[in-house]
Amino acid sequence: MHKDVAKVLFSAEDIEKRCLEMATKISEDYKDDPPIVVGLLKGCIPFMWELIKRIDINIEIEYMDVTSYEGSESTGDVKILKDLDRSIIGRHILLVEDIIDTGRTLKKVTELLASKGAKSVKIATLLDKPSRRVVKIDGDYVGFEIPNEFVIGFGLDFNQKYRNLPYVGVLKEELYKE
Repeated sequence: MHKDVAKVLFSAEDIEKRCLEMATKISEDYKDDPPIVVGLLKGCIPFMWELIKRIDINIEIEYMDVTSYEGSESTGDVKILKDLDRSIIGRHILLVEDIIDTGRTLKKVTELLASKGAKSVKIATLLDKPSRRVVKIDGDYVGFEIPNEFVIGFGLDFNQKYRNLPYVGVLKEELYKE
């Protein structure tokens, strides 16, 4: 365990097992009309990789870069830094996100994609933290529900650090509460 981690919530094995379960359900749900899988950078990358390599239908992949965080807190100001590179009119979209926290980012992105003509927009998230929600939005495919703790690893960061940890852990409080 990394010296800055207070405890591990989900091991690499836990995550792999849950990704297989989620991918099986996604494959079944979209077997007749595969989606464009849209990852929200940067946190989605490890989770998205674990998930898509287990999906057994032909999918297409796109990325968006969206931010609303500074340090450990959401600013409430959602910024689209990189939009999609193609039309999505009439296509199913599966958004892949590392965590649903306040819900602001995903609410804005789902509304944007719907306005661009997506046939449907569903959300796959590794983690769901419902106690922090400030807007109504739910994941369609959820890896794990977590308590209100500051988590890092497996794509989740604190000031761009810790994304490469192979598990999801809780950051020691003294490192972000100053």
